[in-house]
Amino acid sequence: MSPTFGKCYDPTGTLHGIPTFPWKYAPDGYATRRQLRARGLRPGGQPVAAQIMRRSRRRKAGVSVAYLYRIDMAKPVRPMTPGRAAALAKAMRARRTCPKCLTDAGYCIPTSLGMCPACAYPGDQPVR
Repeated sequence: MSPTFGKCYDPTGTLHGIPTFPWKYAPDGYATRRQLRARGLRPGGQPVAAQIMRRSRRRKAGVSVAYLYRIDMAKPVRPMTPGRAAALAKAMRARRTCPKCLTDAGYCIPTSLGMCPACAYPGDQPVR
């Protein structure tokens, strides 16, 4: 067993507090949030059951962690109600509307600019 594999393999949870498995070696019956969502499920308030780890050069700690939930304890996704759909549409419309010129940009305005690019850079617009 390689040293890297050994650091990530703790099925009893003595080292990390919860059962830990190397990347792609999680046992059946566990899934990440995205995997649950693909099945039409959600964690439903259950605690994290296990985790999977892999080395990562991007992370400060040197490892990337994904939490796993039990599939048998997962609940179905709540259906979209008309009220929730209206609230989501209102929020997305607010993200697309420029606060300076009050026009709908057709896409989410960059938060780094805080306004549409036409208002942020008025001299850079092509002449028609």
